[in-house]
Amino acid sequence: MRFAFFDAKPYDRPSFERFGAEHGVKFKFYETKLTPDTVGLARNCDGVCTFVNDTLDAEVLEALADLDCKYLALRCAGYNNVDLKAAHDCGLRAAHVPAYSPYAVAEHAMALLLTSVRRIHKAYIRTRDFNFSLSGMTGFDLHGKTVGVVGTGRIGRVFIDICRGFGMKVLAYDKFPAKDAGYEYVTLEELLSRSDIISLHCPLTDETRHLINCDTIRLMKKGAVVINTSRGALIDAECLLEGIKSRQIGAACLDVYEEETDYFFEDLSGHILNDDILARLISMPNVIVTSHQAFLTEEALSNIAETTVQNIVQMHDGLPCANELVWKDGEIVHGSAK
Repeated sequence: MRFAFFDAKPYDRPSFERFGAEHGVKFKFYETKLTPDTVGLARNCDGVCTFVNDTLDAEVLEALADLDCKYLALRCAGYNNVDLKAAHDCGLRAAHVPAYSPYAVAEHAMALLLTSVRRIHKAYIRTRDFNFSLSGMTGFDLHGKTVGVVGTGRIGRVFIDICRGFGMKVLAYDKFPAKDAGYEYVTLEELLSRSDIISLHCPLTDETRHLINCDTIRLMKKGAVVINTSRGALIDAECLLEGIKSRQIGAACLDVYEEETDYFFEDLSGHILNDDILARLISMPNVIVTSHQAFLTEEALSNIAETTVQNIVQMHDGLPCANELVWKDGEIVHGSAK
């Protein structure tokens, strides 16, 4: 089997080459993203292997079908960039990687939080210049603080365990609460109003888009810390910026950004950033931005490659694929039993 691998980075290749060779899947790596202009690179391939910032709209999917591609191997958990109805109509089968390392993302969320509240990033810069002053470096204890976790899937639950290790009080919100979780589920409004720290661990859907907006920010405690390691569009970036400027939000830790597609994963250090909102967020002293880095551990990269190749083999061989995304009666059904 041959797959065109789009938006390839050096850290992607070793694991995919290893697992692909073990299962007869050959990847052709392209640094470019999948777009209507680059879809022709998938000619003579059985399918494409894509990431979160590749374009998989109706135009691209129809072009892939015309090239006799059959499979969409998403090497990520999110699939909000995929028109699954169009994929179904074109006869394309899609599968994703729903869990690769919940520890990687949850630990990164905590790393961002600690870096922010203890000013570690500022201390690093200062001491590099032999400036050992502690002026302006005062943080606060996490012990005893209330953390509100939005989304209690695998990653959210691991993050909760980490927070409990710090002696934090946990509030949770999820459309489908876990039974016997051992922590308090409340409404979103109550979570926002009671939490010192709010961390987002939910998927991007029509319901959750701009979950954090100008109205919900006004419900927060003054000075609350907001963490997002899930999907950028969970937060209305303009409202976030206004919330920071008004001091309603005390700090923001962002690994994702709504309009990240043209910026994240790229070296733009020699260019002028055209996104004024992102530029202003990065310039804020109480904002930390990492470029969709939370997943990036050796363990996660290996798990992503192994699961992606497994999905490809199962779909190709007609075996049940638990990670397949099936469009059925206007809804997305997970898993197939072909």
